[in-house]
Amino acid sequence: MTEVAGASCGAAVMAEAKYERLKSILSTVSGAVVAFSGGVDSSFLLCTAREVIGERVLAVTASSETYLEEEVENARELARAMGVRHLVVRTRETELPAFSSNPPDRCYHCKRELLSTLWDVARAEGLECVLEGSTASDLLEHRPGMRAAAELGVRSPLQEAGLTKAEIRELSRQAGLPTWNKPPMACLASRFPYHTPITEAGLRAVARAERSLRALGVKLVRVRHHGTVARIEVAPEEISTVLGFREEVVRLVKAAGYVYVALDLQGYRSGSMDEVLNHTPSES
Repeated sequence: MTEVAGASCGAAVMAEAKYERLKSILSTVSGAVVAFSGGVDSSFLLCTAREVIGERVLAVTASSETYLEEEVENARELARAMGVRHLVVRTRETELPAFSSNPPDRCYHCKRELLSTLWDVARAEGLECVLEGSTASDLLEHRPGMRAAAELGVRSPLQEAGLTKAEIRELSRQAGLPTWNKPPMACLASRFPYHTPITEAGLRAVARAERSLRALGVKLVRVRHHGTVARIEVAPEEISTVLGFREEVVRLVKAAGYVYVALDLQGYRSGSMDEVLNHTPSES
């Protein structure tokens, strides 16, 4: 028990040291646009930037077919609660063939479209930099969008400070941020297998199906779009909940536009669509 307590205390001290490093990094910035989705990481970054930089912080949220409308509204409310000026901008990544054709580097093209737009806003507002919420944990995953950030000179202070997603959740809890236990979110394009075209009809089907499942009380859900098949991922502990509503789940997902409804027994895992990139077929 003493060893566990000691390890917990050590982790807390390390997280606090990284938090101080984050504030030191932000103290060198006199004004910034923050890419703000309203998720755990960008909310913590925005809150800290507001604390350190002050009023010369502008939160900017993207709106397009790849984002849920309720998430954009949620970001608006969070920025208001933090006392941060907020702007919603329209991005048009779905009009880019390099995005809509859905190659493995799809996120690079999406992120470049978004961050280029944010730089336009920053220049118009006379703000010196653009900040985004990638973390140290993202370095361990397939994240082509980080290349776009590097190319455009966008800074990732959470990553620079070495903060992991788990540490950000804990620091957010301590700060009283309502996002500290918010389920992870990702743009709707992440529901499509690579090389499956991303269409507005497909995005609407995914959004409607996920919205319906959340209305049943499922907290963490991804509806992976495999043409006429919806492959549902939920947290392992929520699989029994979905099975308890089996008939209702089937009805709602079919109403969203799918013919077949499947439940992934592995449960939700971040970046499950990337598994195919490292898959080696077994020999027969």
